[in-house]
Formats: sequence, structure tokens, C-alpha cells
Amino acid sequence: MVMGEHCRKNTRCSFMLAVLLLVTCTAGEDPYRFHTWNVTYGDIYPLGVKQQGILINGLFPGPQIESVTNDNLIISVFNSLDEPFLISWNGVQQRRNSWQDGVYGTNCPIPPGQNFTYVLQVKDQIGSYFYFPSLGMHKAAGGFGGFKIASRSVIPVPFPPPSGDFTFLAGDWFKKNHNDLKAILDGGSDLPFPDGLLINGRGSNGYTFTVDQGKTYRFRISNVGLTTSINFRIQGHKMLLVEVEGTHSLQNTYDSLDIHLGQSYSVLVTADQAAHDYFIVVSTRFTSQVLTTTSILHYSNSAGSVSDAPLGGPTIQIDWSLEQARSLRRNLSASGPRPNPQGSYHYGLINTTRTVRLQNSAPIINGKQRFAVNSVSFISADTPLKLADHYNIPGVFSLVSIPDSPTGGGAYLPTSVMAADFRGYAEIVFENPEDNVQSWHIDGHNFFVVGMDGGQWSPASRLSYNLRDTISRCTVQVYPESWTAVYMPLDNVGMWNVRSENWARQYLGQQFYLRVYSPANSWRDEYPIPTNALLCGRAAGLRTRHL
Repeated sequence: MVMGEHCRKNTRCSFMLAVLLLVTCTAGEDPYRFHTWNVTYGDIYPLGVKQQGILINGLFPGPQIESVTNDNLIISVFNSLDEPFLISWNGVQQRRNSWQDGVYGTNCPIPPGQNFTYVLQVKDQIGSYFYFPSLGMHKAAGGFGGFKIASRSVIPVPFPPPSGDFTFLAGDWFKKNHNDLKAILDGGSDLPFPDGLLINGRGSNGYTFTVDQGKTYRFRISNVGLTTSINFRIQGHKMLLVEVEGTHSLQNTYDSLDIHLGQSYSVLVTADQAAHDYFIVVSTRFTSQVLTTTSILHYSNSAGSVSDAPLGGPTIQIDWSLEQARSLRRNLSASGPRPNPQGSYHYGLINTTRTVRLQNSAPIINGKQRFAVNSVSFISADTPLKLADHYNIPGVFSLVSIPDSPTGGGAYLPTSVMAADFRGYAEIVFENPEDNVQSWHIDGHNFFVVGMDGGQWSPASRLSYNLRDTISRCTVQVYPESWTAVYMPLDNVGMWNVRSENWARQYLGQQFYLRVYSPANSWRDEYPIPTNALLCGRAAGLRTRHL
């Protein structure tokens, strides 16, 4: 009776009841959480200059998503902008459900004045992630926020519960409007150097984290920037690394951490120093000009403000960063989202079924700056690739549009999609012949970072692979004139974005889609198209399905 009375008062209730029915049918008794977001423009002043920002429910950054393993999240997004909009979920795997991935290859944009409800499940995941707007250069205007997936109460966590949990979203920032930045890229140029760095949407000393002396706190740190790697450190304090993008790590202690574009880490910090205030410092890495910004770690019983200048960190030292990256290890005795130890998955004993070598480049095509993978610079189609695949719409993409290895030939402009077989096990080698750091992300999957080194990769490089306890993650860096190799189970059917996390490079073509295909066409392997899916391009006017 109460639900019925509520439904008569709420025009959206019939849809929510349908969603609840769908959730009940597909996810059993797993809990669900509802979010309603209104996306608007608003004035922001992150670097002291008025800018047009993208706000969610009036907030910059947007609301934090709090969830627990296997929760169902119902997120209704109202687009109050004057342009199409999409949100994607960096690191959330969307198991069997690329329909909810929120990138243009899988979803039609939400038109101005309309809404779309994401129905996603954080299936068999834990950890620290973030969401962000995926179209154009919207990410340069805001619209991002933290995404936390806590462990279920019955699953042991390999460290005592911290006294507090802080989300720390850092990255580079431009004073130019996102449309102005887009115009620069459309005009055939790369972006200029960033104007500064932000921490949780604010400039230097604009944010304070308050702690009690003697207690331990968890910092979930993500690089949400556009173009640069960063280094994170806290004056006078050590950091105990405990999680890397959903993997409990070997608990090494660090003075500072390099965090590359799109990456996320969790560290424990104990307030074990004298009762003062301390700088939390973020600075750029591998840039000729070093940008620095700070926040304050404030002891609740502080006897004084911050003193001295912010401590300096590493700048262009690649070997230092490489050795730190190699020190990241899985905690083989810890449970993941399920009660079995993470180390019970013996990734190094599985025979790979395919080797894919991906080499980035920066070609000039038709007189304009572009970026490419294996000489292919991606261009968007008029119809989301997932919809074209589902409805068998010809002419949208080709499964032979990108080769498995570098060609050395001239760059060209297709809508690049790579075919992959469900339940295959791929060795993917990212090769970087350029003199800057690359950062690669693969939607829908985690992969095992088995090796990285300078020079040219060859089959002999496999002798140096870590096949026992390397970290598993979804975003990995490739150092200048170097390679990084990963093993990836192709265990998630769908159309998945493989992209540079440098947003200018992604926008100008350094991305493609991986079509993981199962011929069974079964709900066991992939959920059906959502009944509320937006249809556009050549799919406009078609039907989804009956509930």
C-alpha cells in the first residue's frame, strides 16, 4: 500500500518498479542504491579565474559514489546542458554489461534536456575508482567524482579498519573553456601546457584533511587530469600502499607515489608526527616545467600551521619511477571481492592464445595533428558500435580495421575495432617509441602487468616477466622509448574501449574498440540490450525489447 501510494505521486515510479523487477531477476538479493543526478553548467574558480564548469547536483567535483561489492546502482542522469553528455566509470568492469559503459562506442549520448538511467552492478569488485564525462573535452570542465566499492562485511580485509576514508582527486587543469580546448584540437594542434594542478577541484591550500593524532587514515588517490603524470607525497609522513585499482597489494611503504593518468591507489597514512599542519603535495612528472599544488593535512590538536616550503619530489627521473612500478605486487594471502585468496588465480601458468602489440604514434594526417595505434587513428562512427553490432547494421565498422602489430606504414583514419574471442587469454604489449610517458586503459577488464622495460620488446623479453605476483589493474603506464606487457583474460563479452588516458591523444585518435564475442548469444555471457537504451544514428527508430 505504501509503495502504491508513492507511485501515484511519482511519475517516475513505474519506471523504477520496472528497474527493480529487472534487478531482482538478474541479481537476486543483491542490494540496490538509487542516485539522481542533474548535470548543469556553473561558475567555478579553481585557479582563481572564473570558468564555466560542469557540475553534478551543483557540485564540483561531483557526488561520491559509495557502494559495496555486488551492489546494483541505479543512476538517473538528467542532462541540463545545451550539448549531448555521457558519463563513464573508470575501472568499473560492467560484467556482461557493456551497455552501461558510457562511452560513445557503446552508448548514444544523452540529448540536452533529456535523461538516461544507468543500471549497473559492481559485480565481484572492490576498490577505488572514479567516474568522468566521456564526450569531447567535457572532462576539462569537471563532471568527475570518486567511486568507492567497499568489501562485503563477511570478506576479511588485510588491514585494520582506518579511522577515516578520504577521496583525493588530483590532476592538471586548464583555464580555457572546454570548447576552446576542443577547438584547438579540431584545428590540428596539440594542447598547450596546463595552467595548474587541482586537488578535489581546488588550487593550492584550497582543501584541508583533518586527522586525529595517532590514528590511521585511508587516502584513495586518483589522477583525473588530462595530460600529465603526477607525484603524490605528504610532508613528514610515510604511506603504506594497500590497494591498486581493486587489487589488495603487498603493503610496501613509500615516501611518494607516481600516479599516471587514469590510475588510482589507496594508501594508509598514520598521523604519527607532532601536532602541526603538514603539506600534502602533488607535482607534475616528466615535464620540463614542474607544476605543484598543495593541500593541508591538519591535526585536530594542531599547535601550529604549515612551516617551510612544500617538499620537493621527483621530476624527470624515469628509472626511479620504473623501479617503483616494478615494486607493485599482489597480496597473495588476501581475499579479493570473494573469500578465496587473490593468489589462487595462477595467471602465469595459463597459456596465452594471442599476442597483440600496440604501438602509439603522433602522425600528421591531412595537415593536422593526430595520434594513432598501429598506424590507425580512430574516428567516431555515426552510430555507437555496440548498437551497430547488436542490430547488424552494415558499414559502421570493420573487424579487420586495425592490425595486431605495428605496420610501420603511413597512418590512416578508420573506425577501428579489433575482434577477440570470449575466454581467450591475450598477451598485450604496449610499445612506446616516443619520448613522453603513455598511459593506457582498457574498459571492462583487469590485466596482469607482467613486465616493463626500456628499449624494443622482443619474444626474449618474456624471460623477465613476473609470472607469480604482479599487480592486476585496468590502467598502466608505458615509459618513453619503452614497453609494457600485460596478460589479460578476455572474460567479459562486449564492445570495450581501449584508449590513451591522455585525453588529447584519445580525442585525436589514440584509441580503438575491442569486440569480445561469444557465439552462444546467451544471457549467461551478456545481458540483453536495456529496454531504456537510447537509439541514435542508424539505429534510430529501431526497438529495444519488451521488459
